Amino acid sequence: MNGEHMQIGEVAARTELSLRTIRHYEETGLVTPSARSQGGFRLYTETDVARLMVIRRMKPLGFTLDQMRDLLDATDRLDSAGDLDPDERDALLGRVRSYEHTATEQIDKLRTQLSRAEDFAATLRARVRRTTTPGTGS
Repeated sequence: MNGEHMQIGEVAARTELSLRTIRHYEETGLVTPSARSQGGFRLYTETDVARLMVIRRMKPLGFTLDQMRDLLDATDRLDSAGDLDPDERDALLGRVRSYEHTATEQIDKLRTQLSRAEDFAATLRARVRRTTTPGTGS
């Protein structure tokens, strides 16, 4: 991290999250601005942006705010505590693996939904072509 701070507008643009969403994630304890300006504006770092990107990626997979908080807690502890005892480290890694497994299952479900949606759209396109092509009758 280069130590530079960004205001919430820049963070919103970079993460493609609304200001309201970022503030909501702050209110629920998922992310905390790294600093405040003298004028009281929220200031964020690259680490904060990375955290918001994790949240943004979890949302479409159906993870709850509590699940997001739990995963972020586990990864924070793994990243910051170099002297974890082996049992605690294994437990944290188990939590992360569980979320990876759930994410993979959700991706498979989304792929199935997407395939069905594409089939449906193709059916509608074919129907429109049959109906609007002269001489096909309908």
